[in-house]
Amino acid sequence: MIARRTAFPTRGTVRPEGGGGAASGQAPPPARQWPILLVLAIAAAGLVTVAAGPFREGTLVVGGALLVGGVLRWLVPEVGMLAVRSRFTDIVTFGVLGLAIVLLALVAMPGPWLELPFVEDAVHFSVR
Repeated sequence: MIARRTAFPTRGTVRPEGGGGAASGQAPPPARQWPILLVLAIAAAGLVTVAAGPFREGTLVVGGALLVGGVLRWLVPEVGMLAVRSRFTDIVTFGVLGLAIVLLALVAMPGPWLELPFVEDAVHFSVR
């Protein structure tokens, strides 16, 4: 038999920058992943609020959870499973998605809390 040799053997995947445990190895597993647990808890509270009725407030909480994730990724050196890609990519992704959800919650109908003229024009243009 002929042994096949690959040019670049895979030895495993590289952990993202800051992907180590957020607490020491002596702490129990949930404590080592406190940043993602905090973000998930805030997002779950927002989803419960959306399900309970006041969708705008719940959606603001969900967007806030993403913004908290971005701030944690920026300030905390080791965030465990909250780290997905490079620090810059994670911060930009959390920030853009969080701001988009907060903005959409503020302009949602009926009775938007933030009036943006181009939103009304876009709705009238798309409904015609």
